[in-house]
Amino acid sequence: MIILEAQGYRLELAPDRGGSMLRLDWRGEPLMRPNCGSTIFDVASFPLVPFSNRIARGRFNTGARKGRIAPNFPGSDHPHPLHGFGWLSAWDVVEQSADGAVLEHVYPGGEWPWPYRARQSFHLGAEGFTTALSVTNLGDAPMPAGLGFHPYFPRDAQTLYRGRHRGEWYNTPDCLPSSLDEHEQAIDWWQGRPVDTRAVDTAYTGREGALEIDWPSRGLGVTIAPSDGLTTTVVFSPAGADFFCVEPVSHATDAINRAPETLTWLEPGGTAEVGMTISARLLA
Repeated sequence: MIILEAQGYRLELAPDRGGSMLRLDWRGEPLMRPNCGSTIFDVASFPLVPFSNRIARGRFNTGARKGRIAPNFPGSDHPHPLHGFGWLSAWDVVEQSADGAVLEHVYPGGEWPWPYRARQSFHLGAEGFTTALSVTNLGDAPMPAGLGFHPYFPRDAQTLYRGRHRGEWYNTPDCLPSSLDEHEQAIDWWQGRPVDTRAVDTAYTGREGALEIDWPSRGLGVTIAPSDGLTTTVVFSPAGADFFCVEPVSHATDAINRAPETLTWLEPGGTAEVGMTISARLLA
């Protein structure tokens, strides 16, 4: 485990556990749900690379290349592989200091027919917690790429989430997109109501501005500022849970089959990078 500390922030990393974060605190208060078990779903956050969310039945055909990825949902027979390969791989430590670290994961090619190198950087400073995630095409043909972050946040009956997006995908029971409800202007789909009032596991498109979470019972909030390439936000708010996920990502579910033009196509040697900053704030 790697521990970073600066400006009241404290971050714990587990490179060999999917390059994941185990907890992120500010002044002793958890900003993400702290690690609560032994599986990858119990960590505070993990990276999404080289794609986000699900690929239907693991099958895809880009015209130049086609492939089939086996189901990879730990402990389940869920038929649609998800989140890429980084979250289930060990990452190497490339750099480390008191307030920052860089991790690396190299995929040699296989089910995903393009080899790649992924890197994560983490930094704590006065502006908060900043992370970047990149992927480089190590193959000899153009590679479709998607990136994102999968943080878990604590939740109680009063927790508020605000994010402005133009569209919300409706899903099939197995979480594949079925239809898009889209507005001309970005709106807050919770309309100021607590997270508990909506149970969803879906993608919101056309993000505008930052994302915010408030915990009135704790007098604490966070602002999440994703980079411009993270145009979509996946929100997972299961009924009755004490957590929810707000995931800034670069594309909607099953984009490789439904909208491959929305992915970043990397020429051999090309790199794509995204990032986000999470800053804590006291509520008035």
